Amino acid sequence: MLEVNRERMHEKLSAFSKFGALEGGGITRLSLSEPALAARAEFKERVESLGMILESDDIGNLYATWPGTVEGLPRIVMGSHIDSVRNGGNYDGVYGVLASLEVAETVITEGIKLRHPITVMIWTNEEGARFEPAMMSSGIVMKKFAKEAMLAVVETGGTVTFGEALEASGWIGDEANRLNDRDYCAYFEPHIEQGPVLEEEGLDIGVVAGVVGMVNYDIILEGVSSHAGTTPQSYRKDALRAASKVVMDLWDKLGALADDLVFTMGEITCRPNIHTVVPNYVKFSLDARHQDMNIVGKVVDVVKALPSEVYGCKLSYEEHWGRKTIQFDERLLGYLETTTKGLGYSCKRMYSGAGHDAQYVSELLPSAMIFIPSKDGLSHTVVEYSSPEQAWRGANVLLNALVEADQSF
Repeated sequence: MLEVNRERMHEKLSAFSKFGALEGGGITRLSLSEPALAARAEFKERVESLGMILESDDIGNLYATWPGTVEGLPRIVMGSHIDSVRNGGNYDGVYGVLASLEVAETVITEGIKLRHPITVMIWTNEEGARFEPAMMSSGIVMKKFAKEAMLAVVETGGTVTFGEALEASGWIGDEANRLNDRDYCAYFEPHIEQGPVLEEEGLDIGVVAGVVGMVNYDIILEGVSSHAGTTPQSYRKDALRAASKVVMDLWDKLGALADDLVFTMGEITCRPNIHTVVPNYVKFSLDARHQDMNIVGKVVDVVKALPSEVYGCKLSYEEHWGRKTIQFDERLLGYLETTTKGLGYSCKRMYSGAGHDAQYVSELLPSAMIFIPSKDGLSHTVVEYSSPEQAWRGANVLLNALVEADQSF
């Protein structure tokens, strides 16, 4: 089995950690910000020094390509993103880009002959931390989002639009360069797990079978504001009390649906939010995720069965967005499993609870993801960490799966 260079893989991760570095560790590298553009410049220098051809499309996605030995064959693409959330870590997203780059460098420097061209890709604005929504550019490519509407999105807490930042970046290329099913035939995305499963089970690699389905709701309780000192408890229509009961009822009912259903009430608004006034309005979010869409449907049933009134407060709900479970390509998953075992690593098939560009790409190309362990299951935080050994193993799996795919596509 083939292996990438362990020290070179570690050097890449160390080098890119300086772009947007925070004093206490971690990074803030928002999409198309100065640190993100510096990281792109570093990527450009590295791929061009290897002799790869670098292109960009009309929304700033980058494609660095090494030719294959058979003329006319479509490219196999691998990559992820380099932007981060605020106070994020040095592995989410960028690991996938750098593992892919290390695989390409190994192919080039070791003279590994591949029939297909290979492309290392960087997606623009995956996190959505500066310009909402997340996975913006893959969403545009897959026509989930209208390009003009996305160009008009204003940065969170600022005045610059995505279109203005893109124009200023200097990375606008030709729309014809976008990922497509004529010039490309398969997509791999390496990533850190962002959860605790691999570490807890002592496993080296996650072979990601798909991305779980999910639903999102706001649940609203409307009561009556009154004075905290003069209104007896029995007369109150306290929206926070009602919301508390609904939250606990949902915990009980949703928790009984499936052991592996995950659900979160993570955002709450309480009005008037004054300590001397009984709350008259509470809104809280509900996020629920599972790979079995029948279980997701039962979550919907639980929400729809909520009472219209709780403790004298009116209850309503608003459905925001959801997604069906995405299944990745069985052939690529087989290559990942075969190569992982051939390398002597342990693995399991698993689903991603988080969204990734691969979920959109899977509607266009055969796609698959590779997970490596995250220390303590932590991600989107400055203490995010995967060891050099884990990063190296993930890149080795990618390299050998790439060779397998090259022979069969």
